[in-house]
Amino acid sequence: MALVVFLRGVNVGGHRRFRPSELAREMGAFDVVNVGATGTFVVWKPRSRARLRAALLERLPFDTAIAVCDGREILRIEKENPFGTRARSDVVRFVSVRTGRGGARITPPVALPHEGEWFVRVIGTDGRFVFGEYRRHMKTIGYLGQLDKLLGVAVTTRGWSTMLRVARLLRDG
Repeated sequence: MALVVFLRGVNVGGHRRFRPSELAREMGAFDVVNVGATGTFVVWKPRSRARLRAALLERLPFDTAIAVCDGREILRIEKENPFGTRARSDVVRFVSVRTGRGGARITPPVALPHEGEWFVRVIGTDGRFVFGEYRRHMKTIGYLGQLDKLLGVAVTTRGWSTMLRVARLLRDG
C-alpha cells in the first residue's frame, strides 16, 4: 500500500515556499504524486519510511516536520467519516496529523478559545489524527496554531476535502 506524506507549514503566507510538483518529479524513483500546494503527497513505491524521509529532507530547501501515514489509515478515516452529516457553510472541517509520537491526550470536544465564541473546535481524535472544524475568521489561524500546545506535539493540518482527495487517489490508484 502507498504511503501518504504531509509536510508541516509549507507554502503558507510566503514562508517555506517550494514547488511540490517539482519535488514529486525529483522523487521519481518513489513514484510520488503531488496533491495540491500544501505539501501533501501519495508515494506509491515508498521502499522504507526512513529512506523516503531522508530523500524528502535532502531535497527540501528548508527544515520541516514530516508526517508519514499508511494509505490504509486515510482510507479508514474516510470510511468512518468522523464528521457525520454536512457542515454549515461558515465552518471548515479539518484533520490535523501528529508529526511525532506521544503528546497529550485530550477529551473532545475542545473549543478554542475556551471561553466565549469558538473559532476552532476539536471534535474527535483517532490515534495520530485529530478532527475538528473552524470558522472562517481572521482570528482562526492563531487558534489553529495553538493545537500543538494543546496536543503536546507538532501537527500539520489539512482540510477534510484534501483528505477525501487523497483517499480517492488511493482508491483509484
